[in-house]
Amino acid sequence: MSAPLRRLASAAAVAATLGLVACATSPAQPPASNGLNDPMVVAQRFTDGAVAGSSTGAGESPISSGSAKDLAWDGFFTEARLQALIRLALEHNRDLRVAALNVEQARAQAVIREADLWPTLNAGISGTRVPTNTGGVSTTVIGGLATTAYEMDLFGRVRQQATAAQEQLRASEFLRSAARASLIAAVAAAHVNLQADEALLRITLDTVRSREDNLQIVQGRLQAGAASALEWVQAQSLLQSARAALAQVQRQKAADESALVLLVGRPLPPDMPSAAPLAPDAWGRLPPLRAELPSDVLAQRPDIGAAEAQLRAAQANVQAARRAYFPRITLTASYGQASKELSSLFSGGTWVWGVAPQLLAPIFDAGRLRAGVAQAQAAQQAALAQYDKAVQVAFKEVSDALASRATLADQVQALQAQVKAETQRVELAQTRWKLGASAYLEVLDAQRSLYAAQAALVQAGALALINQATLYKVLGGGSL
Repeated sequence: MSAPLRRLASAAAVAATLGLVACATSPAQPPASNGLNDPMVVAQRFTDGAVAGSSTGAGESPISSGSAKDLAWDGFFTEARLQALIRLALEHNRDLRVAALNVEQARAQAVIREADLWPTLNAGISGTRVPTNTGGVSTTVIGGLATTAYEMDLFGRVRQQATAAQEQLRASEFLRSAARASLIAAVAAAHVNLQADEALLRITLDTVRSREDNLQIVQGRLQAGAASALEWVQAQSLLQSARAALAQVQRQKAADESALVLLVGRPLPPDMPSAAPLAPDAWGRLPPLRAELPSDVLAQRPDIGAAEAQLRAAQANVQAARRAYFPRITLTASYGQASKELSSLFSGGTWVWGVAPQLLAPIFDAGRLRAGVAQAQAAQQAALAQYDKAVQVAFKEVSDALASRATLADQVQALQAQVKAETQRVELAQTRWKLGASAYLEVLDAQRSLYAAQAALVQAGALALINQATLYKVLGGGSL
């Protein structure tokens, strides 16, 4: 064995000995005394309609596990215009583009960390000219391959860093999926809000026209002496109230259009399909979800997957920080040719090589390594707390969506019946007023109640549709 190889073998033996010492003296695992590692107390099952006394529609099946995940978004959101909006948003939305670029950054970082496991080879030519004792000049030209400062990862520090980078990549991919699901639900909600604005605008316009007609009738009766000036003022006030409501609805519609364009990421093309009428069953219904939905359905959510991947990355960083206590062996090696003249560099008989291993073992660093381990452990505990919170938030969101699903259907049915009754009330009040059997105030009150009931029905129908989109998202559903 040559002298350089013997020195390398000796260095490796010393490294192994020091490694055993470092293993014996490395810091112990911190005790889990803060309660974060304790199992979380959450309900084991969801129930369809968490509010006492709520009921589902007649003949409607309760909700089942996994159905939302197995259904792609274009199989759930069936309206043609909404599908076109979602496709545009998936292509042009800026937030989704940022999430995709974050994935590419994490992927590049993971490649960099993986590359640290391998030596880097460099090719080059260098030369030196130094004076000799005889007054001349000695020239040396060297050319070949070299690797500098390659760490021989005997204790896994570099590999743990690569593992952490891979987990961060997985977390960024999950976050992109979560952003995609949130975007789909947000576009659906914005579309529903715009539909609700359109419906409310039609109702308000009809109300304005109806009250204009009533004002004309009151004015004619006033001229004929069959109505009082008070009734004319009341009719005028009711008309102006409707016109004010019309202006408010128009302003809200303009704001909702801007919000939808922002989500889509570009102006809406003119050849978009027309919107379907606003109705609670405009998208069909979720596939049947069985009652007593198991809470492990939360594992389908991409935000839970991201929190879990970030926790694993933090754990890998803790292991990498602990391994910083172990000795590091770095290797500098070269292989090539050397000669006195550049012209004869690659001639025969000029081959040279060199190996320079270096072993560094930490002895005193003023607490830097211990602080690094403490920092990594704190980051791990923070990641665990974030994971716990993500699970709790997911459980709350699913429970709220299921509870709303049960009650909104009942609310829409009740409001439909109220609108029907208020419509009849307006007709009867107007008939009684024209016959002189009641005061005009009764007509005013009936018209106010009808408009309020119609607006409430539009809002409840919109909430029912938005809740379907929310439930689809919070169950982690779709082709993510």
